[in-house]
Amino acid sequence: MLSAKRDTKAAKHFFKKVLNASHTIVPRVITVDKNAADPPAIEALKADEALPKTTETRQSKYLNNTVEQDHRFIKRRSNPGLGFGSFNTARRTLKGYETMNMIRKGQIKGADRGDVIGQISFIHEIFGVAVW
Repeated sequence: MLSAKRDTKAAKHFFKKVLNASHTIVPRVITVDKNAADPPAIEALKADEALPKTTETRQSKYLNNTVEQDHRFIKRRSNPGLGFGSFNTARRTLKGYETMNMIRKGQIKGADRGDVIGQISFIHEIFGVAVW
């Protein structure tokens, strides 16, 4: 999730969004990186009873690598761009990168991973553009 600041408020908003997702089950352990904003956000969610009190918080720079690995394709495209002019430009550009990455990984209905023709058809359906 992209936010202008990586503070406790943004972390709490992120965790609420993840916990309310349809595919999320109640976590036994939450592994986060070494950001100082995450533990207070998790404690606030426990106080609000959005998260069980028994949920453990584990801070580890390396155990969170599965989440970070998903971002490597995005970083490969955004890093050579030398930054963005504004937060809104970054938000819109990264949303497009994420969408195309999801299509490539087969996370959409009607176009599996590796089904290039199906992916092209999907993009053509949505945007009316395709290279044939």
